[in-house]
Amino acid sequence: MDSTDKDTTPSVGRLGRVLFGCGVALQASEDFREMEDTIEYAESAGVPLPDVAAPFASGMMIVAGVGIAFWRLPRIATGAAVAFLTVVTATMHDFWNADEGDKSGERLAFFGNLAMLGGALVFLREAYKN
Repeated sequence: MDSTDKDTTPSVGRLGRVLFGCGVALQASEDFREMEDTIEYAESAGVPLPDVAAPFASGMMIVAGVGIAFWRLPRIATGAAVAFLTVVTATMHDFWNADEGDKSGERLAFFGNLAMLGGALVFLREAYKN
């Protein structure tokens, strides 16, 4: 590691953080591009004020992803990602309550979010170590 580098995270960890943050931000940007569908999905899941909550949540995840990738305000960025993923994983992707036709997709989304939540928790811990 270059001694002039202010970031104490090893290179592999930094790469993982950039990949994770970019993945989160890019996924959220997809939700913006298809906001009508995102709002409709949130409404079908019983989210209150889906026309406000869906764009807010997508925007929050874009900011969180960029913050994680560039390690700016890492406690806020990782905390936002953890909060979002904790709520959304269990409430929006509750495959155990889904119709048979939707169960497989919801299960995939649930476990994908669960994996992202695990990564976000690791980064949250790292943010509080510094």
